[in-house]
Amino acid sequence: MSLFDQRFDPAREAALVTGAGNGIGRAIAQALVGEGVRTIFADINPQTVKAAVESSPRPELAVPWVGDLADPKACEALLADAISAVGQVTHFVHSASPPRREADHALAVGQETWERMRAVNVEAGFHLARELARKLIATKQPGSFLFLTSLHAETPRNLPHYSAAKAAMAMLVKELAKTLGRFGIRVNALVPGAIAAGGFVADPALARHIPLGHLGQAEDLAPIALAILSNRISAYVTGAAIVVDGGLSLTNWFEPPDLGQL
Repeated sequence: MSLFDQRFDPAREAALVTGAGNGIGRAIAQALVGEGVRTIFADINPQTVKAAVESSPRPELAVPWVGDLADPKACEALLADAISAVGQVTHFVHSASPPRREADHALAVGQETWERMRAVNVEAGFHLARELARKLIATKQPGSFLFLTSLHAETPRNLPHYSAAKAAMAMLVKELAKTLGRFGIRVNALVPGAIAAGGFVADPALARHIPLGHLGQAEDLAPIALAILSNRISAYVTGAAIVVDGGLSLTNWFEPPDLGQL
């Protein structure tokens, strides 16, 4: 039997994916149910969650959940609802992130926008991962967590709230990987490039900076996400940041922001 024939153990494993209503989170959540893994599709938008579940390869394995992860109480509710729906969560994917607006550069971004970006990406990601890890440790089960960071954890994006949150998340992955590895819980990052998904609309001219010659799609990340999440394929991989960008990170393509008239 090929190693790739059984990447997951559906009888024992279950997943929770945030940001599963659209974009990369949706592609990963749908790929997981396609593998037979019971999966919580968590998102803030009920319409997109419903559509993501209904268009999944196996909708009967997809559980919709709607809530705002900027609210700590919503995180607690998600954890409780996940246990009720699928039992022990062994695979966690944190893809949720508030929308980005190009106007929110360093001299324009508001306090609420700044705090919300960090709350969803960092606070919610840390809290959910830690609580899920505690349950796995208590039952002595292995797990695999995957955080969606960004090239802009290292490269300025003209959106300081977004870049700073992703940079914090990148270090959080390393901290969790170092702490949780002794319990058989792996924690890694998936680092997307210019992916036409989740509300991101890129100028097609950006493709000239990409060695592979075209923008990416959310579906381009799902296969590598499954490989990283699989304890059978990536059993010795933790604390890693896997870049999926068509080679875009080989260049720094952003110009300074237009500040308008100060």
